[in-house]
Amino acid sequence: MKGKTINEISIGDAAEFAKTVSESDVYAYAGISGDLNPAHVNEAYASKTFFKTRIAHGMLSAGFISACLGMHLPGPGSIYLRQELNFMAPVRIGDTITARVEVIEKNTEKNRVKLKTTCTNQDGTVVLDGVALIMPPK
Repeated sequence: MKGKTINEISIGDAAEFAKTVSESDVYAYAGISGDLNPAHVNEAYASKTFFKTRIAHGMLSAGFISACLGMHLPGPGSIYLRQELNFMAPVRIGDTITARVEVIEKNTEKNRVKLKTTCTNQDGTVVLDGVALIMPPK
């Protein structure tokens, strides 16, 4: 399995990956990352916060962008070089998050692609946005 090379990529190319965030996703991410912040794993605590319930880790949503880049555009063999992230809204358990990447710039000489990255929930609310720099496979 091989992703798109720089010559197969055009400005405006886009791809998406969607996933519904489950309670087990949040607990698995907490265990893997070591981020056991009670805002993510303790409903009694989280019910007293600004969000009124547990929220998913922001980096879990960022991982959906990674999945989109690594599996779809450019795809397998890509090297993720940089990511700028802006967390715009909370992700709650049960939300369906759609990660979208869109090519906004390419540098054929350096084999680099810049992509706009966004995650939206099922209501169309942008929960994360940013820009990624990727080295597509040769």
